[in-house]
Amino acid sequence: MVTSTHETSHRIFQDHPEVLTPAFKALGLPPPAKAIIEALTPDATEVKPLERRVDTVLRVEPSDGDGFLIAIEAQTDRARDKGFSWSYYVAYLRAKFDLPVLLVTVCRKRSTASWAAGPFECRVGTWTTQSTRPFVLGPDNVPEITDDSVVAREPAMATFSAIVHSESENAPAILSMVARGMRSLDRATAKYWCEWLEVGLENTPVRETWRELEKMVATYFPGRGTLFEETYLEGKAEGKAESVLSVLEKRGIPVPEATRDRITTCTDLDTLTLWFDRSLTATTAEDLFIEE
Repeated sequence: MVTSTHETSHRIFQDHPEVLTPAFKALGLPPPAKAIIEALTPDATEVKPLERRVDTVLRVEPSDGDGFLIAIEAQTDRARDKGFSWSYYVAYLRAKFDLPVLLVTVCRKRSTASWAAGPFECRVGTWTTQSTRPFVLGPDNVPEITDDSVVAREPAMATFSAIVHSESENAPAILSMVARGMRSLDRATAKYWCEWLEVGLENTPVRETWRELEKMVATYFPGRGTLFEETYLEGKAEGKAESVLSVLEKRGIPVPEATRDRITTCTDLDTLTLWFDRSLTATTAEDLFIEE
């Protein structure tokens, strides 16, 4: 079953190949920003009804060196037959495009990452006919975000890192750092990446933590029941009011009873949105109402 986390973990490579930087650095390749990267069809099916589909396939033309393919798979847990499927993907893509193939596997769990590194071998007796060794992007080689300035400079990498580390004990602190960094982005960009991250976290324990940290509204993943859609896109004034109060409370700003009543009884969505934006930088609750 393809989940939202699974989808986001590979789709981000299609739209933002710069998140491949850790893999390029480890392999001594020119950075992805200096390469021409083209998404190819992920279909690796030859004979029906057998269906095989790689999550993402990218054709890379480096600024220096020969071209190659990157096949990207997101893997949440061990899967008994996955190694055989990966071997098939590599062999098929090599034959179809006549280019060498780098198989990259994205894992959030260290135990899964260790298993996914392989090698996965096809052998008879002592002879190995084929050996498949994925390059794993996981908690051990994707840097944690420890500085909110990184989010401003590299929002794609920061978002991807938060997803990869979403099951680590540092996940809440990482998300808090990402949330602070999002405030330095322009509104449209922040909306975009906030939504990416919420969908990517899916049903992880820290998804609710992120829902509390989300500060802006976005529509990049419509129809997924995210916090943005519940409180903004569907026009739920009550949800907006609760979000305003939640931000103030989490920032340690006292909210007098009269101010609380004014916020919770407001039904104008534009006004509540304005108050929500102001709650991100307000020093007192009364700052929400300045220049009205």
